[in-house]
Amino acid sequence: MHDRLSFRPKPQAEWRNLELLAPARTADIGIAAVDCGADAVYIAGPAFGARQAAGNPVEDIRRLCDYAHRFGVRIYVTFNTLVYEEEIPQARRLLQELQEAGVDALIVQDAAVTRLAPEGMILHASTQCAIRTPEKARFTESLGYGRLVLERELSLDQIRAIREAVDAELEVFVHGALCVCYSGQCYLSEHLAGRSANRGACIQACRSLYDLEDGEGKVLARNKALLSLKDFNLIHRLEDLAEAGADSFKIEGRLKSISYVRNVVRAYSEALDALVRRYPDRYRRASYGTPRGGFTPDLKKTFNRDYTELFLDGVRGSWAAMDAPKSMGEYIGTVASVRSGALTVKPADASLVLHNGDGFAFVGRDGSIVGFRGDVCEGFTIRCKDIPGLKEGTRLYRNIDADFERKLEAARPVREIGVTINVRLVGETLAADAESEDGRKASFTVPVPSDVARDAARMLETIRMQLAKRSGMYAFSVSEVKADGPVPFMPAAFLNGIRRQLADALDAQPVPMLPLRKGVIRPDAAPETLTYKDNIANSIAREIYRERGTSQMEEAYELTHRDGVEYMRTKYCLRHELGLCPKQRPGTRPDPLYLLNNGRRLRLDFDCKVCEMTVR
Repeated sequence: MHDRLSFRPKPQAEWRNLELLAPARTADIGIAAVDCGADAVYIAGPAFGARQAAGNPVEDIRRLCDYAHRFGVRIYVTFNTLVYEEEIPQARRLLQELQEAGVDALIVQDAAVTRLAPEGMILHASTQCAIRTPEKARFTESLGYGRLVLERELSLDQIRAIREAVDAELEVFVHGALCVCYSGQCYLSEHLAGRSANRGACIQACRSLYDLEDGEGKVLARNKALLSLKDFNLIHRLEDLAEAGADSFKIEGRLKSISYVRNVVRAYSEALDALVRRYPDRYRRASYGTPRGGFTPDLKKTFNRDYTELFLDGVRGSWAAMDAPKSMGEYIGTVASVRSGALTVKPADASLVLHNGDGFAFVGRDGSIVGFRGDVCEGFTIRCKDIPGLKEGTRLYRNIDADFERKLEAARPVREIGVTINVRLVGETLAADAESEDGRKASFTVPVPSDVARDAARMLETIRMQLAKRSGMYAFSVSEVKADGPVPFMPAAFLNGIRRQLADALDAQPVPMLPLRKGVIRPDAAPETLTYKDNIANSIAREIYRERGTSQMEEAYELTHRDGVEYMRTKYCLRHELGLCPKQRPGTRPDPLYLLNNGRRLRLDFDCKVCEMTVR
């Protein structure tokens, strides 16, 4: 029986569908994610996606939908920027085109899309909606969203409280880069460079280098990425998240490479399969098919700034990646000696193997990350061009494992749909009944050759072996072979033809998609007080909020460019990271601190009542 559906006899209503949601910069990366085990893929269309560098034509999205739907995998399009008034006709046309392309749901920030989207389109409230309280979750759900994408900074207890407050599906991030601010409420990029994160043009100011001063001008830190966080990694917490009420587990990375997506998706798919096997009466995967063969995933080998579980357990840890805002990779040891054209490493692990073409990194004298390639690696000697700043004692990291990258490209998994066949030999005919793991059925009856097999038992085993092979995307297994009377001799080509015809018959039937929750508009839901942070960018959104009785509806920051407001609010706290928190040092005052970069000065305030930091 196929791995994911070994518990199929139970009534479906007893299970919760668990979804692994993968990112895709392009349709080809989306297809790779499907092959590696994703249950859903999110991708941007040609406009209105919160990553301007990750847009795709509608025809590419149609191609991805056609491929993914063969496995019951859903495709979500990120339509999660603000829609300006003059863009409403363009938005309406694109929404219609996406529905016709087969998109299963839209990920939305702007409330106007709830009225612009064509009838029947399922909407998910983007993380840019800043959902982190039960009250905000209830109000957002009432606008007609079938799923809520929660803030990354929530604890398990906060997720449980939201689960109890709403009926919508809950989506949580589990892996990848972390915005330092609450999603959708960062205006730092717009303030510094006129490029809005809510319009898909973030300059990633949180990865820039800053000096830190106190109110008297004393320098507390110099030339560090003080707002840069480590990457999220909750691969060992999927069970806790599922128990808290999460339905979808989302991997960040719509700008990431295909090798990154393959590696991370395969790792999380295996972890989610293991969770389903532990609780077969409680959970099932939200799509069909299992990846077979290929590479062994390793999250240490792929882009990361070190990992954190952030606030999942309701406690603060070390979240900052201020020394390495880019990927440093795995620590391999210290530089033992440097000479022209080569260096020798004292390894942290003697079993370590270096490969020709590996990429290496270290922190330079000015705090920047310096990278280089190892042209030839012999043992722990790396032959390369001369690298300024590299000296004896330098801590060295490998951020590209050339051998692992080659395996990711060459050893690709193949996703298979399990199919069970029953065979009956009656008189002069062979009848084969097939059922795929997604519930499709096919039957085939064919006259058999007149010659009788000399060894009936061996012939029956040959039937089983020839039919129990792969054909197209199907992995066939034979449940039983029954014969009433003499067993005819059937050559392998004859049996292979039967298997192929069964595959064709299954292909002719649409794969039944597991249901997504549809949103319900509830006009009587009590709204939260809204401010400019809710980004009222067009008349339709303004009308929606006015109907709900909301107040203080100000235009989006992107349209008004206010100075002196909060450019960022975050659960991250520099005082805590630097050991300057009043809870760490009783008697310390949470006075403002200041970030300096390139002549720009930003004020940090500390709201200790709610344990948050703001940037002004």
